[in-house]
Amino acid sequence: MNKKDIQYMQRAIEMASRARGRTSPNPMVGAVIVKDGQIIGEGYHQKAGTPHAEIHALQSAGPEASGATLYVSLEPCCHHGRTPPCTEAVIKAGIKRVVIAVLDPNPKVAGKGLEILQQAGMETEVGVMQEAAVQLNEVFFKYIQSRMPFVALKTAMTLDGKIAAYTGDSRWITGADARNYVHHLRNTYDAILVGIGTVLADNPQLNTRLDEEKGRDPIRIIIDSNLELPIDSIIARSSKEQPTIVFCGTNSDEKKAQQLAPLGVDIIKLDLEEGKVPLPEVMSILAGREITSILVEGGSEINASFINKGLVDKLYWFIAPKVVGGRGAPSPVGGDGCKFMNDAIQLSISEVQSFERDILITATLG
Repeated sequence: MNKKDIQYMQRAIEMASRARGRTSPNPMVGAVIVKDGQIIGEGYHQKAGTPHAEIHALQSAGPEASGATLYVSLEPCCHHGRTPPCTEAVIKAGIKRVVIAVLDPNPKVAGKGLEILQQAGMETEVGVMQEAAVQLNEVFFKYIQSRMPFVALKTAMTLDGKIAAYTGDSRWITGADARNYVHHLRNTYDAILVGIGTVLADNPQLNTRLDEEKGRDPIRIIIDSNLELPIDSIIARSSKEQPTIVFCGTNSDEKKAQQLAPLGVDIIKLDLEEGKVPLPEVMSILAGREITSILVEGGSEINASFINKGLVDKLYWFIAPKVVGGRGAPSPVGGDGCKFMNDAIQLSISEVQSFERDILITATLG
């Protein structure tokens, strides 16, 4: 692995990241074509069903691609999906060498694309900036390997660990910059999930609001065991514009369901477990709908349920330099909690950021 290979692969990964939140259920992929030490073509996969990164790069390079080196952040596909195999186009273009950051975990590819290129006589190298490439597509890797969505939990608390005052008031814990960052997160996740308690308390929009760019609204998912979603709530009234899925119990009010359905609310009834909607089944259903990533922005009980069920992959934990106090003021994670400190869930901190006076800790579980 030489410095030039790293340099060009960094460019390919940067190209791929431009489509963050736009390629689901496909991965983000970037490609760069280099000849005689110069970039002659580059591109990235922009949206599922559209040409892949390699095709954009080859079109950019034109006939000059013959004899060049292709740098691609994920193994080229070799099967007919929504688009033709990229391996065919790469071979036809006369590419001499292919450098791949990481192999595709999709069983339809999984080394087969690499093998086809090698059989065509190309020089290949795999593993250049592999860690960065895997991290870029953490959602895709989780979804493909487990057939479950990648789940991130976002919460904000005061320095003394409160997510609201004892009265229930929670606006606002963090400052404007931190809240704007949350809208950037919403812009990249397929769906946003809350419990009915959050809806009843705040009547939220759960959309994406960005000043500097046009955002993409996530699908809204409401966990609502007894189907209490108000007919006149912002969520119900805007469900034809922003898709909304409500998971409730099989014994929920059918009359309420008939009132919500014409508004565009997609109601899915499930057998409750101990009075609660079974979250693993919810995740499986959403995965079946090709919803690959979910941002949980619920209250303490929803947070506890997701964590205790082992469904959370990443945490976005905001801490504001405020002290609220109060025995009745809720904390970020409810439930029964651990009996002993040794039973506490261990986290691995991956990043610490500052926003105005607020701090964001990004961590993974385990």
